Amino acid sequence: MAATTDTRQSGREALALSSSNSSVIEVSDIDDSANGSEKRARDDNRDDKRASKKKRRRRAKDGGISEINGHASSLKRRHSISKAARDPRDEPQRKKKKSKPEGTETRSPSPVIDFDGLSRPSLGTRERLEESSEQAAQRLEKLQGAVRTILECVGEDPDREGVLDTPSRYAKAMLFFTKGYQQNVRDIVNNAIFQENHNEMVIVKDIEIFSLCEHHLVPFFGKMHIGYIPKNNVIGISKLPRIAEMFSRRLQVQERLTREVANAIMEVLKPQGVAVVMESNHLCMVMRGVEKTTTSTITSCVLGCFEKKEKTRNEFLSLVGLNRAYR
Repeated sequence: MAATTDTRQSGREALALSSSNSSVIEVSDIDDSANGSEKRARDDNRDDKRASKKKRRRRAKDGGISEINGHASSLKRRHSISKAARDPRDEPQRKKKKSKPEGTETRSPSPVIDFDGLSRPSLGTRERLEESSEQAAQRLEKLQGAVRTILECVGEDPDREGVLDTPSRYAKAMLFFTKGYQQNVRDIVNNAIFQENHNEMVIVKDIEIFSLCEHHLVPFFGKMHIGYIPKNNVIGISKLPRIAEMFSRRLQVQERLTREVANAIMEVLKPQGVAVVMESNHLCMVMRGVEKTTTSTITSCVLGCFEKKEKTRNEFLSLVGLNRAYR
């Protein structure tokens, strides 16, 4: 009887233990299931956020075209003139960027200086440079005849005492005014380039300039300021006014005169940069035309570092006293 009782008691304990283990297993399964659901929810939430970000990026990129057309993939943004077609073949071709040449970049590329010629030669100038004394006399006589014709055409008597020698005087003066046609940069520089470890700005200012306007053969005159920043070499400072004088002693316009001086210095010296500013009065605006006596014309040409660096350019303008005029 006692044995039977023990057996029953053992059975109850085994049943209770089995029930307890089953409950533990079920609770563990429930916890794992809950953790998995939370993880999946977090993953889904993360995916939704990513999709929302992609959607916003796509909307910002194509202006909402993909959503209107029902496309899920992002489209390449089109130019405004081709959005309506929405055809890749209608998209205008973008211009290819030109490769920048090595060396100093300039807004106005320097032309090749013809050292053996006249640094911008024109028809007839080489003959003048290489003419003999007999040819020079013939040129002068021909020019005197032209001046005599002008005197006759304006209603003057070329044989009158006061203008009797005017053709000869004017012919000689005109040849002097245009003597720059008989000069070139090489002869003017005359190897006056020296190696010097100097990399700060060099300026020669207030260079007096007298030239003839090629449109009316009337003088224009003023002052020129030249500055450069050396690159291992410097030039004799007297050569800068001489170069300006050479180009001014030709039939000119002020814009070209300013540019030619800058290009010539850039070519012969190869500095870090060149800046040239000219301010002048034109008698073709004073004696005729609008007849304005107080006007002045300012032109500039900046190359190399003067063009690329605003601080360098402003320093030059300030030193030559023109910074206020350029603001």
